[in-house]
Amino acid sequence: MSTPAQAYCDAASARCVERSAPALHPRLVLVTSVLASSLAFVDGSVVNVALPAIGSSLSARADELQWTVNAYLLPLSAVLLLGGAAGDRFGRRRLLVWGTTLFALASLGCALAPRLGPLLAARFLQGIGGAMLMPNSLAILGQTFTREQKGRAVGIWAAASGIAGALGPVLGGWLIELSSWRAIFLINLPIAGAAVVMALRYVPKDRDRQAAALDVWGAVLVTAGLGALTWALTLAGGPSGLTRLAGLLGLGAIVLLFAFILIEMRRGDRALAPMILFTTPTLVGLNLLTLLLYGALSALLVLVPYVLIEALHYSAAQAGAALLPLPFVMVLISPFAGSLAERIGARLPIAIGSGMVGLGLLLTLRMGPAGSYWSGLLPAITVVAVGLSAAVAPLTAAVLSGVGARYTGVASGLNTAIARTGGLLATALVGFVFASHAQGLLRSFHATMEIGCAICWGAALCALLLVQRTSHQAEGALHR
Repeated sequence: MSTPAQAYCDAASARCVERSAPALHPRLVLVTSVLASSLAFVDGSVVNVALPAIGSSLSARADELQWTVNAYLLPLSAVLLLGGAAGDRFGRRRLLVWGTTLFALASLGCALAPRLGPLLAARFLQGIGGAMLMPNSLAILGQTFTREQKGRAVGIWAAASGIAGALGPVLGGWLIELSSWRAIFLINLPIAGAAVVMALRYVPKDRDRQAAALDVWGAVLVTAGLGALTWALTLAGGPSGLTRLAGLLGLGAIVLLFAFILIEMRRGDRALAPMILFTTPTLVGLNLLTLLLYGALSALLVLVPYVLIEALHYSAAQAGAALLPLPFVMVLISPFAGSLAERIGARLPIAIGSGMVGLGLLLTLRMGPAGSYWSGLLPAITVVAVGLSAAVAPLTAAVLSGVGARYTGVASGLNTAIARTGGLLATALVGFVFASHAQGLLRSFHATMEIGCAICWGAALCALLLVQRTSHQAEGALHR
C-alpha cells in the first residue's frame, strides 16, 4: 500500500533524473506532479477504511477483502519499473497522461462495480495506471528543476503526497458515512481531470527518445509470480490453512520467479531489475530491510482502521482520523533525521528507527475496549512515526550512495517496488485477522502486531549486520 513513509522513499527517484526539459511554469509542473501522484497515495490508503463497508455491501469473505487491497498493490509493485522504462521510451508526459486517464476510468469502474469480481478487475487496472503515472510524475519533476531547486521541490512533493495519503482516509470515512463506499472512488475523477489538463498545458512536450526494448517478459513473469505467491499466502493465512491448492500455487510462484531471475540475468543492464544490484551485502541488506519494514508497517495501516471499526465500534471517519499523527510527525522530524544521518552515517539511524517502529507496533497491544485512543493507539502511532522518520530518509540515501551514477535511477525504483511488495505480501498474510470476530479479532490483531514487532527488529538486525558503517564506500563494479 501507499503510506506517508512511502512518499519519502519514492521521492528519491526524482533526484536521479537530470534536468533536460526547461518549463515555463515549474511551480505548476510541481502542482501537476503532486495532483497525479496523490491519486495513488489517496487510493492506497482510503480503501482500508472502506473494507468493512465493502465487505457488507458485496457480501465478501475475508480472503476476498484482502484482494480488494492486493488487486491494486500487485500491478503497482510488479509493473512500477516497467512504467518508468516505458516513460523513457515513449515519453514521460505521454505516460503520465495515459496512466492518469486509466486510473480515472478504473476508479469509475470501481464506483459502479455491481459485484466483487468487477471491483477487483477495476482495482487491478487502477494499479496499472498507478504504475504508469507514479514514476513518470517523479521523472518529470526531476527533469524540470535545476540541481539547486530539486531538493526543495522533491521535499514539497513528498510532504504533500504523504499528507494527501493521510487525509484520504478521513475524507473517505466521512464520505462513507454521508453516502456510500462508492463515493471514495468518485473523488478521484476531478483530481485526475485536473492533473491531465495541467499536464497537457504546462508540462513540456516529450522529446524523441531512443531507448532499449522494454523488458516485457520480465514484467509478465514477476507479475504472475507475485500474483501466485500472494494467492498462496492468502489461502494459507485464511481459516483453511495450508491446503493443496495453496501449496501448488506456492510451487508455481517459485517456478515463475526463478524464470524471472534467469531472464533478468540474461538481460544484464537492460533488465527490469539488474542482478548486479544484488551482488553487494549492503544493497542486499537495504532491500531486505525495506521488504521487512514496509511489510510490517503495511500490516499496521491495513488492520488498524478495520479493527477500530469492527471491534472497537469507531465510525469510518474516526477510524480514518486515527492515523493522522503519523504523517505530521514525519513531516516535522524527517528533515532533522536526514541531516543527522549525513553526519554519522545511515547504519545506526536505520537500525534504531526500525527498532522503534517495532516498539510502536508492540504498544498497539494496549488497544482494547477498556482503553481510550489517547492512551492506547496514539502513543503507538507516535512511536512508529518517530521510528520511520529516523529510518526512511537515511535508508533512501544509503540506497542511492550504495551504487554509482549509472545505477541510481534503477536502484531507487527497485527499492520502491520492493517496499510495495512488502505491503502486498503482508496484506496477503493477515487473512486470519479479517476472518476473526468480536474479541477474537483483537486477539488476532495483537498477535499480528507482535509478529510485526519481531519483523521490525529483524530489519534492525539487517542494518547492523549488512549495511556499511559509512554510506560512501565504493563497492566494485556498481561504482564504475
